[in-house]
Amino acid sequence: MSATRIPSRLRRLNKVQKISVAGVSALGVAALTFSLVPSNAEAEIAPQAAAATAPVAFTSAAGSAQARTVQKSLIEQHSTAEQLVKAADAAKAKAEARARAAKAEAAAEAKEKAAEAKEKAAKAKADAKKRDSEAANRSTARKPVYANNLDGWIREAMSIMKKEGIPGSYSGIHRNIMRESSGNRWAINNWDINARNGVPSKGLLQVIQPTFDRYHVEGTKKDLYDPVANIVAACNYAADRYGSMDNVDSAY
Repeated sequence: MSATRIPSRLRRLNKVQKISVAGVSALGVAALTFSLVPSNAEAEIAPQAAAATAPVAFTSAAGSAQARTVQKSLIEQHSTAEQLVKAADAAKAKAEARARAAKAEAAAEAKEKAAEAKEKAAKAKADAKKRDSEAANRSTARKPVYANNLDGWIREAMSIMKKEGIPGSYSGIHRNIMRESSGNRWAINNWDINARNGVPSKGLLQVIQPTFDRYHVEGTKKDLYDPVANIVAACNYAADRYGSMDNVDSAY
């Protein structure tokens, strides 16, 4: 093998292969030199041969070390990847657990708020019912009790007239009642023109049925003989026609 052909082949090899080839070449040269020189030179040639073979051993050891380093690096990378996956799975599981806990907490809070709202609504309803009952009791307690006689009838009628804005004084009402019926709630006129027309005058203030029906006030009985209803309807009619029952001094 010539010295000019070896470099051409070495250029096509990698660094490790180049070192190996160089070692082999050196070994060949050493062997050739050993065969040519006298035997007394063996002691000098032997170290040179050993030195020539050293790169080959170094190259093999370096390759093994490099392979081990690469393998170790791969193992470490694989281990790191596994740890990262495990860490990601643990983080995901932890996040899911937190989400479930938050959802459960939100549901519990919503349920608690709904229960509180329901309880408040029930309490408000009970309080309103209690207030209504108390108001009704107060109203009942304040409602005057009128005597079942002419005085009581006039006073009760006047309280209704006041609410409805119908004018009329106690004296004006009493005067006309005494002239018309003498205070007899069952009084009836069967002889005047109204009686002849089939609609006799009735009650305390002698009101005919058509007039009573037209001037009847809601809240009173629809009974012409009812003393309070009779007085209120008659006063309502007198207010419409004469301005007030106080202005009536004769048949009206």
